[in-house]
Amino acid sequence: MKIAVFVLVIIFGSNCCFSQSSNAVKTSGDVLLMAMPAAAIGSTLVLGDKEGSWQFLKGFALSGITTYSLKVLVDKERPDMSNNNSFPSGHSSTTFQSASFIQKRYGWKYGIPAYALASYTSFTRLNADKHDIVDCLAGAVIGIGSTYLFTTPYQEEHMELSFSKEDNNYLIGYKFKF
Repeated sequence: MKIAVFVLVIIFGSNCCFSQSSNAVKTSGDVLLMAMPAAAIGSTLVLGDKEGSWQFLKGFALSGITTYSLKVLVDKERPDMSNNNSFPSGHSSTTFQSASFIQKRYGWKYGIPAYALASYTSFTRLNADKHDIVDCLAGAVIGIGSTYLFTTPYQEEHMELSFSKEDNNYLIGYKFKF
């Protein structure tokens, strides 16, 4: 998660030198589109969290399918009139799905920087005139909703409690792994 904070510092630090209409803001949003899911799935791999990997992939797939299905069904023109793929924002759904996975699986300590990066990504789409606020909010709802359907908090398996009964004898066991 330190990577996410580092990326945030790099993006905000580099963009302070450019005007908001510059291509650097748009490019940073495009970079986060790839970096956020990579950080989310990467965290599961680093921790050896196979269950988390599977949960992330299910949420990622649902978010993507929902987003691109709605783009085809709604056929809303972008504010810059470049095409009819405005609703919902794919950048927002992808980055908010990644951020909400990090938050739901590993807690707010890591979720807050992830949500900051996802919010910044939505800002870059508004700034580039690719989406309006409704597109970005819909993308965020789709991403977060997809995560919350599949993701559970991370439980390290270092404790085990057992109980057994045989012939009126009771046994309670406790095992702790270091």
